[in-house]
Amino acid sequence: MIDLRSDTVTKPSPGMREAMAAAEVGDDVFQEDPTVNALQDHAAKLLGKEAALFVPSGTMANLCAFLAQTRPGETIILSEGAHPYHYEAANVAVVGGLLTCPIPDTLCKLTPDQIADKIVQIDDPHFSHTTIVAIENTTNRGGGACYTTEEVAAIGGLCRERGLRLHCDGARLFNAAVATGGSAEEYARSCDSICFCLSKGLGAPVGSLLLGTRETIYRAHRFRKLLGGGMRQAGVLAAAGLYALEHHIDDLREDHWRARQFREAMEAEGLQFPLPSPTNILYIDLEDAYGWVGALADEGVLVLPMEATRIRVVFHRDITDDDLARAIAVFRKRARKG
Repeated sequence: MIDLRSDTVTKPSPGMREAMAAAEVGDDVFQEDPTVNALQDHAAKLLGKEAALFVPSGTMANLCAFLAQTRPGETIILSEGAHPYHYEAANVAVVGGLLTCPIPDTLCKLTPDQIADKIVQIDDPHFSHTTIVAIENTTNRGGGACYTTEEVAAIGGLCRERGLRLHCDGARLFNAAVATGGSAEEYARSCDSICFCLSKGLGAPVGSLLLGTRETIYRAHRFRKLLGGGMRQAGVLAAAGLYALEHHIDDLREDHWRARQFREAMEAEGLQFPLPSPTNILYIDLEDAYGWVGALADEGVLVLPMEATRIRVVFHRDITDDDLARAIAVFRKRARKG
């Protein structure tokens, strides 16, 4: 099967498996796992932050970031299509006691003007105060759209001016850096906290990193424990993350290239792509999305139905040029059936 449902389906590469097998381990709850400590130090240096925390998932990274920088009853401003708003089981409300202020946008990106219009800081006990802004880079529901480093800097400037915190859900941060020519460090510079996933395009089996000041990460560490995220001999997993950061970042360019080739081939067949798709995520609008999903699966290609009239296609490091050619052929066959 050619699995285009998500970049989370990637398998560890042979070199990554060797690194995992050879990893030196300890008890990370006691902060004694040398490979976890090395991963956290490497990530903090890479993004220019004081400290980092290895957590099991991006969902936990986002929640720990919010819990560490807010108090119950406060408000988060974020996109209406943001992952923490749509796909994290309302954890900011259930666990954090936080109110969300979602802003609609086709690409799921926010501008300083949009944010400024929603900030609540009035001295009135009727209202929840805004204390943190969250952005997503790249945006999942926005078709892999990217913020530029300049756009993030502008939002960061507004947050500093108004006394707010800025968190970046950078699940696919390195996709954004590769696509825009920026760097992860430049993105992180404007944010109080930032996280990225190891288990998507970078190809590790598990884990995310949350980064920020030492104080923020100290608080986040306590919340990781509260949420059950403390791991013991986690160096086996951290070794995969280290390998990914050292060997897999540049490979993201190939995922983006294959996504472009696929889109161009399918546009020539008349398929409609509603979003720009600058990275590895593509959305296709169809009259019968579920019918397409079944027909494609019968031909050996898996895609993700997002709703009755839209599917998602994601390219990743396990998709070869031969897989790309086969996927195009299967889609073309289905498109020509009408």
